[in-house]
Amino acid sequence: MKKRVEIYLVLLIICLSHFEAIADNISLNGSWELTYFPQPREAVRTPDDLQKIKGSTIRAMVPGNVELDMLAAGIIEDPMIGNNVYSLRKYEGYQWCYSKKFPTPEIKEDEYVKIFFGGIDCFADIWLNDQLVGSVDNMLIEHEFDITKYVKKGGENDLQVIIRSSVLEAQKYFLGTFSIGNFANEESVYVRRAPHTYGWDIMPRLVSAGLWRNVELRIINHTNIIDAHWMTANIDLENKKALVYLDLQTEIPFDQLDNCRGIVTLNRKGREVYKADFDIVKHACRLNINLDEVDFWWPKGYGDPALYDAEVKLVSKTGKILSTHSSRIGIRTTSLDLKDINHFPDDPGRFCFIVNGEPLFIKGTNWVPLDALHSRDASLLEDALNLVVEMNCNMIRCWGGSVYEDSRFFELCDENGILVWQDFAMGCTFYPQRQDFADAIEKEAISVVRKFRNHPSLILWSGNNENDVALRWGMIHYNINPNEDVITRTILPRVIYEMDPTRDFLPSSPYYSQAVYDEGSHDDLLPENHLWGPRGYYKDPFYTESKAQFVSEIGYHGCPNRESLEKMFTKECVNPWLDGKVGLWNDEWMTKAVRIYHQSPKQGGRNDLMTNQVKLLFGSVPEKLDDFIMASQVVQAEAMKFFVEMWRGDKPNRSGIIWWNIRDGWPVLSDAIVDYYNSKKLAFHFLKTVHEDVCVFINDAKEDAHTLVVTNDTRKPSKGDVVISDVMTGKEIYKGTFDSKANSRLQIAELPKTKGQGILLIRYTVDGKELLNHYLYGDPPFNLNDYKTWLEKTDIYDI
Repeated sequence: MKKRVEIYLVLLIICLSHFEAIADNISLNGSWELTYFPQPREAVRTPDDLQKIKGSTIRAMVPGNVELDMLAAGIIEDPMIGNNVYSLRKYEGYQWCYSKKFPTPEIKEDEYVKIFFGGIDCFADIWLNDQLVGSVDNMLIEHEFDITKYVKKGGENDLQVIIRSSVLEAQKYFLGTFSIGNFANEESVYVRRAPHTYGWDIMPRLVSAGLWRNVELRIINHTNIIDAHWMTANIDLENKKALVYLDLQTEIPFDQLDNCRGIVTLNRKGREVYKADFDIVKHACRLNINLDEVDFWWPKGYGDPALYDAEVKLVSKTGKILSTHSSRIGIRTTSLDLKDINHFPDDPGRFCFIVNGEPLFIKGTNWVPLDALHSRDASLLEDALNLVVEMNCNMIRCWGGSVYEDSRFFELCDENGILVWQDFAMGCTFYPQRQDFADAIEKEAISVVRKFRNHPSLILWSGNNENDVALRWGMIHYNINPNEDVITRTILPRVIYEMDPTRDFLPSSPYYSQAVYDEGSHDDLLPENHLWGPRGYYKDPFYTESKAQFVSEIGYHGCPNRESLEKMFTKECVNPWLDGKVGLWNDEWMTKAVRIYHQSPKQGGRNDLMTNQVKLLFGSVPEKLDDFIMASQVVQAEAMKFFVEMWRGDKPNRSGIIWWNIRDGWPVLSDAIVDYYNSKKLAFHFLKTVHEDVCVFINDAKEDAHTLVVTNDTRKPSKGDVVISDVMTGKEIYKGTFDSKANSRLQIAELPKTKGQGILLIRYTVDGKELLNHYLYGDPPFNLNDYKTWLEKTDIYDI
């Protein structure tokens, strides 16, 4: 008997490891077979045609990308290192077939089964037992198919996902004139996959394929919840009251109408604050929920990001739970106070985020791909989000050149009070205006909006990254009006209006409204802008005289730490990085610049920006690699710190800065402040210092006087004291106190302009908490060794 029990336990463990059963979902993740071959002129679309092809077969892991499977099989070298990424070019023209066998799960009479794909990259046909289940053409959204009639009544099922080449499929779409010649690769324009995969200035060309998110079977009762949408209708902050809407939509057989109940509960910290029990008499309904003693959701720095556990159940008359929908919701209102054009000096524009009636100052970061191979995203997410939390950012802008993050990303933002600005996945080009593309975008938008609209952290939908301005790059002589764009002025706002009416929509970032276009589309007209420009000295007029109230992209190059360079390059290419005789970067440094194609002309690319910026601050480029790394990181750190202090120092005239960017998604030489290996550059520590909720800093001198400023980005007044001294002489420059109002900027004092060069140490307290900051004074060029000595004496940063 004991032996029989042991056998049963072993079988149970095998079964659970094979399926990873969770509730009514059965995971199909894990080991699959992967067959691959060059795509014929007539692509393989059926299992019968697949039988006629002589392909290679290896083991694959799901979630996964085909490159990771080939790497594990020893077929390719690691594409993260050196020039290895170029060896993947030939596989762009391949097809891939994922195959897996699975036993039919138990399906009761009142149930059916769906197969769910979290992400398929990209053009694919799904076959089950030689029957076509469905076809997909979008990497960016989830796909689900009813397979009840295709599964065998008993025994094993054969599942095949046949993927076609995204590069070859792109050739089937004729491009309009506006879609050619822009920054984004033309191959990406009609294909709904992450634009960066075709190559970007921060990411390699890596046109992958794969089942890159979870695959699972879902056993569903015929009576089930299709959607539960929670919305904050209005709030009474003073009296802690709120009206919340729950829009419920169900799938329900007619004989269950009047015969099942809906049960809705809201819990806060384990305490039930609301419950409703009602008959289901129609497939859709709205509940008006009036709440008292509400704990409101606030963004980081402004209050507690309070969350409620919200649950909806469908229950039969006998008490059987037929379907459950669970969410964690936050009760808050949001808006974007936008006046879309600057008319200086008398009538400036506005671009200010407001939560629960409180205007915010945004200290944010741009969020780029976590990995060039997106099946690894989930494993990198929490560490990357922890960097944002450590930086005390209160907003993430999800950049439009990437994928949409999964639900866990938004859950972490909800929990940590980090607002999310979400671009739709388009960038730096003008997209097709034809009906087939508009339909594809509408389908994508509905899928994404429905998936994320319950999250309180989500504050803004943006149509794209830099598409409005892209028309000025490529078609400036034709005076093309971005406000005639069907996608961002009709399709997307229509989806938001219908599916998520409590959130604002921004057509593009930056946004060239009709008023801006009518006035000539000049940068000074934009209340919100991206400040890249000439990439010159960080105190040039391009930056200091910008009229933007809100900057949503701004950055500066910084070389990664040496240990990261030694990981991303082959040993012989780490150093020397530059041949001084001919002035050319070595081949691998150019690849990491980024050089998208290996056959592209040899040039420094963005590396030249990095060395030029070092020259501007220090007069020359150090010959030793370690000195160059230090100089480059100092330039980046001082520049980024200056940008944040300049914007915060002009609050409330300026309302936020979202710098570029928190972390690299590929080993690269870039503007990120943390590299692909999670190694922090100096800029991380500088920015962390000036991201304090209540921060004291010195702005540059105007008319021979520096302003000593305290900004308070909280809803509470703060008191403190300040002592400023020169780090080399120890001379005390200023000593005083401050008393700042909630959510304010206060000029503490005017300081005489300091002569020469050096660093001022700012010691201050905020409500008893001791803090430090510094200010670099003088005009460049500085001596690198002198700078290092000054910085070490501040004892602020571990260098």
